[in-house]
Amino acid sequence: MNPAVEELLRRAHELGADPRNTNYAGGNASAKGTATDPVTGGEVDLMWVKGSGGDLGTLTESGLAVLRLDRLRALVDVFPGVEREDEMVAAFDFCRHGLGGAAPSIDTAMHGLVDAPHVDHLHPDAGIAIATAADGPALTRTIFGDRVAWVPWRRPGFQLGLDIAAIRRDNPDTIGVILGGHGITAWGDTSAQCQHNSLEIIQTASTYLTQHGRPEPFGPTLFDPLPEATRRERAAALFPLVRGLASTDAPMVGHLTDNSEVLDFLSRAEHPRLAALGTSCPDHFLRTKVAPLVLDLPPDAPLDEAIARLRELHAAYRDAYAAYYQRHATPASPPMRGADPAIVLIPGVGMFSFGRDKQTARVAGEFYVNAINVMRGAESVSSYAPIDESEKFRIEYWDLEEAKLRRIPPPRPLATRIAFVTGGGSGIGAATARRLSAEGACVIIADRDLTAAEKVAAELGESAIAVQVDVTSEEEITAAVRIAVLAFGGIDLVVNNAGLSLSRSLLDTTAADWDLQHQVMPRGSFLVSRETARVMIAQAMGGDIIYISSKNAVFAGPNNLAYGAAKADQAHQVRLLAAELGEHAIRVNGINPDGVVRGSGIFASGWGANRAAVYGIPEDRLGEYYAQRTLLKKEVLPEHIAQAVFLLTQLTHTTGLHIPVDAGVSAAFLR
Repeated sequence: MNPAVEELLRRAHELGADPRNTNYAGGNASAKGTATDPVTGGEVDLMWVKGSGGDLGTLTESGLAVLRLDRLRALVDVFPGVEREDEMVAAFDFCRHGLGGAAPSIDTAMHGLVDAPHVDHLHPDAGIAIATAADGPALTRTIFGDRVAWVPWRRPGFQLGLDIAAIRRDNPDTIGVILGGHGITAWGDTSAQCQHNSLEIIQTASTYLTQHGRPEPFGPTLFDPLPEATRRERAAALFPLVRGLASTDAPMVGHLTDNSEVLDFLSRAEHPRLAALGTSCPDHFLRTKVAPLVLDLPPDAPLDEAIARLRELHAAYRDAYAAYYQRHATPASPPMRGADPAIVLIPGVGMFSFGRDKQTARVAGEFYVNAINVMRGAESVSSYAPIDESEKFRIEYWDLEEAKLRRIPPPRPLATRIAFVTGGGSGIGAATARRLSAEGACVIIADRDLTAAEKVAAELGESAIAVQVDVTSEEEITAAVRIAVLAFGGIDLVVNNAGLSLSRSLLDTTAADWDLQHQVMPRGSFLVSRETARVMIAQAMGGDIIYISSKNAVFAGPNNLAYGAAKADQAHQVRLLAAELGEHAIRVNGINPDGVVRGSGIFASGWGANRAAVYGIPEDRLGEYYAQRTLLKKEVLPEHIAQAVFLLTQLTHTTGLHIPVDAGVSAAFLR
């Protein structure tokens, strides 16, 4: 690796690791140096810069765009002017060096044209607070003197690069600039000096705000946040409704933020005015939209009143967003992408943020927290004055932004779906959780064995959580569903998989045996379906409930009364719920597996040994035995059941169906 690249990555990681320096995927850093030209064998001057879409904190060499400096700087001579500056992004491709590398971002000119070996462009809250203050130029002079210059707002692009390069050239003692409405840029002769200068600007701005800012820039407190337990209960009651509203144009995943920054902001008198002004830094409002939706009721307003008001505000928000689009759109503008809010603020409760996946939803919330910090800083020493609405529109519906969106890979089939899988810690449940996650779903792995559930969730990353639940307990189911809602905003897909079996003859079956199996399977499935259906109905987004029943629901096997009766009960619940929930676009279907031995918690807990004894074979031959009695002569694995679950989610016009996944057992054919 080139030494310049090593230094650049080290600096990027150190800067990007601290959220006080820049937001996720925001800002960029560059280094200039020499390398050997593979064609001529001579030295060539290059620039390595973070490419489009990358993140400083996790940047790798493959995330860098590599350009020849001579060709990049020669673009100055053919620059057609501000009105056509977007054409320069395509020209960057003709300046690239070597194979591979990331696509150059719009900020490439800023880095290449500034005559300094190392350049950072960052979005620190403290820096943007100065950049969005009404008297930002005067504050910049007061805080930094001649060490940092002010650059009036200009949309990122080639001309902004020329502007900053001119300041660097004409003011050689400056270490960087405050970019009006946007962020900061700093430079240095070495990577260490550049990083030092970036941090000096950030820390100096932060210290000034701390020492000179008014103590309560958001005004007096109107009301206190709800106590934590009450707050979470209220959030769980509202989140599915709000998610459904925010998914009017396209389905979304949600994220809840109720930290002190958000709760304090929403408790103060000035929050409606400031929220209406929207965010300013392009990275902020591209993630959070031009402004949030804010509930204008106190935290203790009756729940029904809050729900009705949210519906009204959502309709008004959509009308206002459409009007905003119409005010600024030109015949060349991309179509309106959707009129729903990405941020919904609930005083006393917190912030719901939305995105196409869990990470995007979480990051949108993080960006709005950045915006709150910016507003606090600007209001503490001046007044918050973000860029004009017309400029926000120019960036939101920028051709270059549209091109970036087109580069996003198409969503996986279950993207934005939120799945609740019972018995998810092992066997069929674990295989189903893995398959749903692989297809893009967020997954709640519910199991009585929390350790097993956590192990599966850890495999699946941020879009999966584990919850401990015994499906015989109404209280534990209610609590688990609430955790799921608070984690992702709702539930769209339920897999009733939790189960057990005790293989005994009629005379050996006790009432306790019967009760236990009926409590876990038919009763447990009923309770889970009831609680999750409440969420789905509140969302008004439809959904799927899938029962993992059994061949034994229709086949009369020996020594199997309690289990078979319980599974038959589950099978009929599918028909009953399909008939009842269809009006809410909730599909209810079932799967009838058989002989799923490998990885099965039921078989490992004694059922396998019992069935092997019934059939007079060694237990380790049970899977083979089941396979040989099927029409296809194939063993059924947990992954095959998971495949059927996924298939049912794709059958958009099917409900009340049972699918056998038993490799062909003619006696269990459905009639």
